[in-house]
Amino acid sequence: MRPLITVAELADRLGEVRLCDVRWSLADPDGGHDAYLAGHIPGAVFVDLDCDLAAPPSLAGRHPLPDPADFAATLGRAGITPDTHVVAYDDAGGSVAARLWWMLRSIGHARVQVLDGGYQAWVGSGRPTETGEVTAEPATYPAPDGFTGVVRMDELEGRLLVDARIPERYRGEIEPVDPKAGHIPDAINLPYPGNLDPSGRFLPPEDLRRRFEDLDDPVVYCGSGTNACHLALAMEVAGLGMPDVYVGSFSEWSRRDMPVETGP
Repeated sequence: MRPLITVAELADRLGEVRLCDVRWSLADPDGGHDAYLAGHIPGAVFVDLDCDLAAPPSLAGRHPLPDPADFAATLGRAGITPDTHVVAYDDAGGSVAARLWWMLRSIGHARVQVLDGGYQAWVGSGRPTETGEVTAEPATYPAPDGFTGVVRMDELEGRLLVDARIPERYRGEIEPVDPKAGHIPDAINLPYPGNLDPSGRFLPPEDLRRRFEDLDDPVVYCGSGTNACHLALAMEVAGLGMPDVYVGSFSEWSRRDMPVETGP
């Protein structure tokens, strides 16, 4: 299954998929749910990054992976089974929805896509929306053995590290939330917004391929392991396959007082 779905394709299949609204922002973590209640794609259930797609913050980072059984329970509450076609969307170019996409792919769930252009593209095309909370009919999702494609902090040595954060955070000029500013030593910077065109849709596969094809067995990371999944999604769109993800990312690295570099 292609990793992206267009607005037109989704409109044709609206009653056949499980829509997941994954809106969230670092500046206002509760704002995503408020926006969902005010208006969402019909039938979409809300999936919370902090509560549903992550364990509580710890030394392991701001968004460590949840226990696989807890994630399976979240999927069941959302009405998702192993056979469900899931479509995730946000209002941030897919940078949050990609986390759900990657987590599902990581446990072997193949039928999952991200809405290209997100909520803005849906509304901008004149499609209908609805307000209020949608409660799915509960389902059962078997607990997976674990998440694949995950690299721990002690497995990073010798790997090509790719930092998905915006350049100002990578260079250490700003740091809004983590204990240190800068990046993991020797990491290169490929900011996730570079995967998108000015409309907020993903670049064509050939353009994304040129962006990533020279990377040799990369490990992608970001601040908390969320935006890194956007690079994984883009590499899959490019036909290059899934990179490994350091989920603890810079939030774990800096919380454990590891050395950092600043500058380009």
